[in-house]
Amino acid sequence: MTMYKKFSQLSFVIGLFFFLVALILFAHILFSDSSGRLNLYTAIVFLIFGVAMMLAKDPGRDKEKNEFKNTGL
Repeated sequence: MTMYKKFSQLSFVIGLFFFLVALILFAHILFSDSSGRLNLYTAIVFLIFGVAMMLAKDPGRDKEKNEFKNTGL
């Protein structure tokens, strides 16, 4: 799947957003003096959720492709 098609999937864009926010939180934890355990836990959850959303497949999109193949379009 090309990158343009991935950006047209809402799940990929949402996952990318949460992934980037997690990276920002990790950078803040590394470069700040405070020990933000809440920021660490939030970053871990955001990272897991972001990766899961980016890897999620849209079942409706695959169904549309198969319907177009069957009709010859």
